[in-house]
Amino acid sequence: MNYVRDVWLVASKDLRIERRSRVALQQIVPFGGIVVVLFAFALNSDRTLLPPAAPGLFWVAILLATLLAIGRSFNVEEANRARDGLRLSGLDGGSIFLGKAAAVAVELFLLEVVVGIAVVVLYDVTPRSALVLICAAVAATIGLAATGTVYGVLAGGLRARETLVPLLVLPAVTPVMLGATRSFQAALDGSPGDAWPWVQLLIAFAVLVVAAGTVAFGPLLEEA
Repeated sequence: MNYVRDVWLVASKDLRIERRSRVALQQIVPFGGIVVVLFAFALNSDRTLLPPAAPGLFWVAILLATLLAIGRSFNVEEANRARDGLRLSGLDGGSIFLGKAAAVAVELFLLEVVVGIAVVVLYDVTPRSALVLICAAVAATIGLAATGTVYGVLAGGLRARETLVPLLVLPAVTPVMLGATRSFQAALDGSPGDAWPWVQLLIAFAVLVVAAGTVAFGPLLEEA
């Protein structure tokens, strides 16, 4: 129970910071919406391209917003040497990792709802197979948040972290982007049976990254 309490303390701390600063509401969510709108304008000359491209464009928008959320999650630790406070707090490194990843995942879930509505409206997409979409979104979001948190702390102490984090995260989340796009595409095409293998890939990736991050985050935080 103490471990769960520690995870909750870290997650609630990050979410309170975001709620008070409203950075996620005023910057990350509008950024995701703008990306979707720009994609719609770019492909508007051929409306038939929008529905097939919708899953990929949706997840590209979420991925770009994830990079902003990860950067924000660790930038707030730089102020007033808050990262040293985390090191000296006595909290287990795994609980800090799970708490920070959970906070990022919550922000991404909210963003996905907003961006999903925009995609349905602008791209003329009809949602089907809700269970597949939800399972794929949950697994993909956990994978993105966990991967970003691991690489975020790895680059946290470096001056070039703003450019280094995307270079580290983008190749690492290739399985997430592939699985999420393919599963969404199959679900929207009315073929949920074809989507479940990709959902299983997303779940396996999320479990692997969460397990690795739980073990490695503490030493990485000490070295950052």
